[in-house]
Amino acid sequence: MTQPMPALRLESITKTFPGVKALDNVSLSVMPGEVHALMGENGAGKSTLMKVLGGIYQPDEGQIFVGEEPVVMANPIDAKQKGIVFIHQELSLADELSVAENVYLGELPTLSFGRVDWASLYKKTDDILARLNVNFTSDTRVGELSIANQQMVEIARALTVNAKAVIFDEPTASLTDAEKRVLFDVIADLKAQGVGIVYISHRMEEIFKITDRVSVLRDGQYQQTLPTGDTSEEDITQLMIGRKLDLSRAAVEHDLGEVAIEVRDLSCGSVYQNINFYVRAGEVLGFYGLVGAGRTEIAETLFGLRQPSAGQILIEGKETHLNSPAKAIQEGISLVPEDRKGQGLILGMNCRDNMTLPQVQDMTAGPFVSDGAEIAIFDQYRDRLDIRTPGWQQAVGNLSGGNQQKIVIGKWLSMHPKVLIVDEPTRGIDVGSKSEIHKLIRELAATGYAVIVISSEMPEVLHVSDRIVAMYAGKIIRTFSADEVTEESLIQAISGITPK
Repeated sequence: MTQPMPALRLESITKTFPGVKALDNVSLSVMPGEVHALMGENGAGKSTLMKVLGGIYQPDEGQIFVGEEPVVMANPIDAKQKGIVFIHQELSLADELSVAENVYLGELPTLSFGRVDWASLYKKTDDILARLNVNFTSDTRVGELSIANQQMVEIARALTVNAKAVIFDEPTASLTDAEKRVLFDVIADLKAQGVGIVYISHRMEEIFKITDRVSVLRDGQYQQTLPTGDTSEEDITQLMIGRKLDLSRAAVEHDLGEVAIEVRDLSCGSVYQNINFYVRAGEVLGFYGLVGAGRTEIAETLFGLRQPSAGQILIEGKETHLNSPAKAIQEGISLVPEDRKGQGLILGMNCRDNMTLPQVQDMTAGPFVSDGAEIAIFDQYRDRLDIRTPGWQQAVGNLSGGNQQKIVIGKWLSMHPKVLIVDEPTRGIDVGSKSEIHKLIRELAATGYAVIVISSEMPEVLHVSDRIVAMYAGKIIRTFSADEVTEESLIQAISGITPK
């Protein structure tokens, strides 16, 4: 029996940038009706390979085939016309335009004299949205949608063409569990139509749930392709990082200090109510709950971004009113936000300037900023956090996700806070860098920091926390110690189920 022709094939792709070979003779094939996972640490070459496929970069060597036809992807529009569609992790939508205009951007249906056929545009878009089972319509302004719904608009774009292959890049990063199920149904539908799917994700449970094969890159080189059903998480991890990963919690013995921050009966309208907790110096307090439980909003309140409607915040036993981020920083509170690229970094700015930005006004030599003082701070935290970059001049947008996160953490550690809040510390970060960030959080606690970790990943919050606050619908349901918590009890708590 003749084997079917791959829907998409990349052969011996090589791409070199000044000082680094990003891709070294990489090959990948995706069959029609296959969901093919592409995995690797941040910096392994996944993004570069997809940018070559999408026409953003031209390969130095190698060839791309769509079906039997060798093709050259001149640019992203050319790639889409050839049937290669991308669903990007980073949203690329026009907030002021409608959903329909975004879905068909650059391809609006027209009448005579170039007039837009609005009736056809809205009808075609609503038909696509019906397949996605979303709760908004084609005439909704995109800027009014949540991040999760904006991601669904990105997915709707893929359904406008007769796609040969669709590339999903971390598509569930901003989705709720219900929206994930809808996404997986869409992928199953595309698969049934014979579309090849490339699925890029760091979430192992998703890989084993929906993919047929897994290909792994490491340091720009192809490692291996395995049938998903015949492999394990440990096998994939070893291929990704070239070593066994120690996922056990390293117990660092240290004494807890005094209470660094305490919250009493804190409320913020309908967002969260009657919140009570404390964190001691040397302790990691984890916050776990479903999307919308109020975890991030509490962090924003502690950092002065959101004002409470009732309650008290005490720093080292003294009540304080955190009416701005500047006041929070003055009181010794720092926040590593969940959206590091949108809220934590200026991607076009170099590593040094990103790290010293909150305190640049204090590092002056006469009327000028002291380069020496800035570089000294960068060098100190580059070494302490093991930030891998050629030098401080490197644009932070060129770093891997794990190293970007370390830049944000270093920025706030250099302010010497009493309380460090880390919201989604490893979102979009590969398994090797995750392990490094977890180890760093435990080490920071051991040196006396009071650390609050907010995470949507149960293994993460179980791994790093001394105590865990379980939230549901704006309320704290229960606070667990590390010794008593179980996966079952934590799931029950964040579902609003109180123990009998």
